[in-house]
Amino acid sequence: MNELSMRYRTGDDELDTEIISLLRHVDEADRELVFEMIVTALRLSREDNDRGDLKLVTAAMKELRYSFEVFGPYRDTPKCTIFGSARIKAGEPAYECAKNFARQIADRDWMVITGAGPGIMEAGHEGAGADQSFGVNIMLPFEASANEYIADDPKLINFKYFFTRKVMFMKESEAYVLLPGGFGTMDESFELLTLIQTGKTAPAPVVLLDEPGGTYWDHWYDFVTTELGNAGLISPDDMCLVRVAHTVEEAVNEVCNFYRTYHSMRFVGDQLVFRLNRPVGDDELAAISEEFAPMIVHGGISAIAATKAEVRDGDHIDLPRIVFEFDKHQWSMLRRLIDRLNENTPT
Repeated sequence: MNELSMRYRTGDDELDTEIISLLRHVDEADRELVFEMIVTALRLSREDNDRGDLKLVTAAMKELRYSFEVFGPYRDTPKCTIFGSARIKAGEPAYECAKNFARQIADRDWMVITGAGPGIMEAGHEGAGADQSFGVNIMLPFEASANEYIADDPKLINFKYFFTRKVMFMKESEAYVLLPGGFGTMDESFELLTLIQTGKTAPAPVVLLDEPGGTYWDHWYDFVTTELGNAGLISPDDMCLVRVAHTVEEAVNEVCNFYRTYHSMRFVGDQLVFRLNRPVGDDELAAISEEFAPMIVHGGISAIAATKAEVRDGDHIDLPRIVFEFDKHQWSMLRRLIDRLNENTPT
């Protein structure tokens, strides 16, 4: 621990030693990280920071810690975040779409996360029911409290800051469904796509759900492809990150089918490992290696057993795997690989 702590210190050897002595209460594997957290707090207090800065860091850390505690018991349960307007009323077509989607995805053993407010957020909780819902609520002066379906549930989390709330939406979700909304929904949609496009969050299904005959997302899609795509401001593959759906059934199938073959991924050194729900044979490996060569630095895609790092971490070691050296400029192309693997999997 003494050697590790040399990387990041308070600048006061005596104080560093006192911190190290506290770490006997911390699991050995986590001591370096906890040491750095304490050092960061002490350095903040000793530097010329405004008290408001300290309040921000303190509140953010407390919000994240509590959120991890609430979500922790459900880590292995798939979750879908539903975004959309707080202004849509019960009985309106978009409200009913959100409610019915949440009910159907809950019937497939998923849990639902929404912002806990009225409108689309309330519809999601009404459809899924409190037992299969999380509320990630932002405290605003014009939205006094969480909706009635989640207000008294222990899976309701209240946030002061939008940024910590967004972290939890993205960290805890395996799928995202967006219904019509205002500035907040636009913010969430573009940030989500940016995170996937840049590899800051794992590939996941992103469904833009509208009522039958609705034009909200069709117009959005046309704007993005015309104004961004045609101008070269995004790559052609970026538009494969989203799907527009006009029925609840389309949206549910898109979410669930995404994981028909693909399970999860992680980097091990320079290698990207895809964990799968079925093995991939030699002929299929050769075909996808050729098709997706632009995102492979060198070599091809091969099947492997769990790596030493995955075995050490107990990280889905029984699942089949493929591995390749990934060009990190090509995050959107990963979605096309997932789609191709799904197409090759019998339904």
